[in-house]
Amino acid sequence: MLFHLLFPLADEFIVFNLFRYITFRTGGAVITALVLAFVIGPTLIQRLRARQRLGQPIRADGPEGHFGKRGTPTMGGLLILIAIAVSTLLWADLTNQYVWIVLLVTVGFGLIGFADDYLKLTRRNPRGLSGRLKLLFQVLIAGGAGLWFVSITPGPLDTGLAIPFFKDVLLPLGILFIPFAMLVMVGASNAVNLTDGLDGLAIVPVMIAAGCFGLISYLVGNVIFADYLQINHVAGAGELAVFCGGLIGAGLGFLWFNAPPAMVFMGDTGSLSIGGALGATSVVTKHELVLLIVGGLFVLETVSVIVQVASFKLTGRRVFRMAPLHHHFEKKGWAEPTIVIRFWIIAVVLALIGLSTLKLR
Repeated sequence: MLFHLLFPLADEFIVFNLFRYITFRTGGAVITALVLAFVIGPTLIQRLRARQRLGQPIRADGPEGHFGKRGTPTMGGLLILIAIAVSTLLWADLTNQYVWIVLLVTVGFGLIGFADDYLKLTRRNPRGLSGRLKLLFQVLIAGGAGLWFVSITPGPLDTGLAIPFFKDVLLPLGILFIPFAMLVMVGASNAVNLTDGLDGLAIVPVMIAAGCFGLISYLVGNVIFADYLQINHVAGAGELAVFCGGLIGAGLGFLWFNAPPAMVFMGDTGSLSIGGALGATSVVTKHELVLLIVGGLFVLETVSVIVQVASFKLTGRRVFRMAPLHHHFEKKGWAEPTIVIRFWIIAVVLALIGLSTLKLR
């Protein structure tokens, strides 16, 4: 909005020329989202606490330390969603359809998470929305986003899969690209959801991944940098750097209230939406496989659940003391801050490895 209002005035007021630069608007999105989270956070948390007197339901079979968190309100993801949406709408070029695609996935998945959290609270049941129904809605939104992306992206980028470490290589998927894109978005969303189990555990790796994809978006969208790095140039994708900036600012603001001991949990409202946002951004920037590396922590958490379930069904034995992986270390006696900080370190290392794919070709 500000881009459209103020940039046309650049001929009369030179200072407004700043709005032509994605880097400037990305910084503006970070600050706007952060300040907005600080401003509305206390009031939102107070209202959530008033409406959720018993707080988020705690799993009866969960780690013993979680019972001390009883009464903490959930749906804090609303804070993240509001901050992302407002900062993006203020600072991004709203004629860019890629921005709207990612916003569609983010808000759409957030609404699914909101319905899930609402049912958990009203029914006092940790299960919430049925898994099949939740997956159905996610698939519909991701499918719509995938079709939209293909319809506005020139070939062969529209249905091509970029392979890391290879110069300008695109594996043509054809019609299979749509289900692949759906898998990336839905998978990323649920992977972040599985990781969200300890105070601050999910939001920091999400911000790290958002920072990586903010940089990737900027480079992919710039024909000079894309040519220098020998990566696929996606015209217009650079505008997603502004969105990623909003996600980082919103994440920082949420972390202020989610730092141990948490005043609020993000709930599925937050985890499903920000995971979907990362997945959608990776699809638009043609770095879907790089997301597996940058978001490797989320992959590890998801794989731990898959392995646990498969092992128990096939052999009757559990590989981990409890899944997802962070609960396994809780059961082993690790302190919660120790788990969280060590997982943050892993996220940083994986992000650096993921970024190295931009140059190692």
